[in-house]
Amino acid sequence: MNTNIKKFLPYAFVGVISGATAIGGIKLTENKPLITDAEYFSKSSSNVKFAGLNSAAIGDDFVKAASRSVPAVVTIKSYTKSRGRNMQEQDLFDLFFGQGARPQQNESQENVASGLGSGVIISSDGYIISNNHVIAGASKLEVVLSNKKSYTATVVGSDPTTDIALLKIEENNLPFLSFANSDNVEVGQWVLAVGNPLGLNSTVTAGIISAKGRNINILRNQSRTPIESFIQTDAAINRGNSGGALVNTNGDLIGINSAISSNTGYYEGYGFAVPSNLARKVIEDIKKFGLVQRAYLGVSSLDLSDSDVIAEFEKKTGKKITQRNGVMVMEVQSGSAAADLGLKEGDYITKVDNQLIGSASDLSFSIGSKRPGDRVSITYTRNGVEKTELVTLKDQRGKTSARTKEELSVMEKLGAEIAPLSESFKANYGLDYGVVTTKVDEGSILSQAGIEENFIILEVNGKRVSTQADFEKILNNYKGNVSLKYVDSNGRMYTRGFKL
Repeated sequence: MNTNIKKFLPYAFVGVISGATAIGGIKLTENKPLITDAEYFSKSSSNVKFAGLNSAAIGDDFVKAASRSVPAVVTIKSYTKSRGRNMQEQDLFDLFFGQGARPQQNESQENVASGLGSGVIISSDGYIISNNHVIAGASKLEVVLSNKKSYTATVVGSDPTTDIALLKIEENNLPFLSFANSDNVEVGQWVLAVGNPLGLNSTVTAGIISAKGRNINILRNQSRTPIESFIQTDAAINRGNSGGALVNTNGDLIGINSAISSNTGYYEGYGFAVPSNLARKVIEDIKKFGLVQRAYLGVSSLDLSDSDVIAEFEKKTGKKITQRNGVMVMEVQSGSAAADLGLKEGDYITKVDNQLIGSASDLSFSIGSKRPGDRVSITYTRNGVEKTELVTLKDQRGKTSARTKEELSVMEKLGAEIAPLSESFKANYGLDYGVVTTKVDEGSILSQAGIEENFIILEVNGKRVSTQADFEKILNNYKGNVSLKYVDSNGRMYTRGFKL
């Protein structure tokens, strides 16, 4: 008996230390920079519990999970177009003829390696899931299997809102991972992170689930309506792991590794993964509809899990928060599902489909995992009285039906927002026509064409534009090559193209 106890003591010590590190470090993530590797190149498990340890700690040394997952995790190499124009020649041209005088750049281009990430094969016929930030802006994507075979991948679709992308390679009989139900994962559960950190292919690291439902505000730069409810783990994750697998001890997929919190850019104990349930919904939408079907409740809310937010609200408004569970409704959008439900300012939403809502990220995840037309039950309290009612969710247009790519507006397809030129823009650039880009989504069509925020678009397919209506009139129902004439933030004029 004493021999057996001694045998288990090292595992118990590791488990206690790992748990203490994760719990003690939760607050540290709030002020640390969050890092992805976009620019860097180089079925729920049934746990047998014993003294607080699961089956992995009792004797499963993760070989089973590693042997299942490693062959299904791939390396993704991204390439971007390198422009062969001599900058000195351009600068001399501008010096003699004025900045932006050259109307068009006929530039030689070649693919240059620009990023390294990971991906997970999710079907035997070559579908691969990864992160949007791994593939955003790439002119070419190369997928390398664990057996070193290489393929050129096509992008089936991507979603900056959740940082998920779906790729396809032409091959059959590939090893793949099955999705597990991420709602069933528990804090303290053993997990493996599998990927290609720092150029080290097929690397496996072990840790535990440190927390669930983390909102780390990392997707706000690539989406206007980000959905963040990350699984946090202390399994070592570094640059290059993005898009790789987070698996349980059965080797089933519970998350897609996406980011780390670090002061140095390297592992410090805090990794984050998109839950498999959300990732699976996104790729199912992309395969079936060609784009993600996003449902909205139609409320702005106050996060009651954040004491600083509550204190600021009470100080600013003079109102006292009477409830600390759920989220408080601040505003209800006209014509939304919330308006149909009769929600009002000051109500507290506590459950969606009987799942507890503990924060704004919980609400965003619960609703964002649904589709327009889905019926959900909303539990809320008003004046201390709890109610549960069914409501049909809608999209941002107030519709309950699915959308296709053909139904998207021109600007939605391009992934940007534009506005007429202000008088100051016209004066600064000596222009009397054009539109300015006020928002360009990362990885969007315009972004890949080299357009950034505060660029001035002068012509579309050789026609002058001054308003969004002009822009949409030219490209509405248009298919084929598109030519844009624009001025960048340095005052240089270019003509670039893309296919719509």
